[in-house]
Amino acid sequence: MKTFLDVLQLLKKYDIYIHLGNRLWDIELAAIEVDNLYKAGLLDNKRYAQIKLVLGHEHENEEKKQQNSL
Repeated sequence: MKTFLDVLQLLKKYDIYIHLGNRLWDIELAAIEVDNLYKAGLLDNKRYAQIKLVLGHEHENEEKKQQNSL
């Protein structure tokens, strides 16, 4: 799991499709869905940690992009 696209592909395996029209919102919703999959026991600790790191990194980058565009 290295990119946000990898996370979205994983979510699609569980029939979870995310596209809200705002990348920051997409990342936040993906984080919520990943949390739900983890709580349901569908993700192991290692994969969950990797995904959360990717989402955290993507979220931080997207916030910086939005601040720079203002």
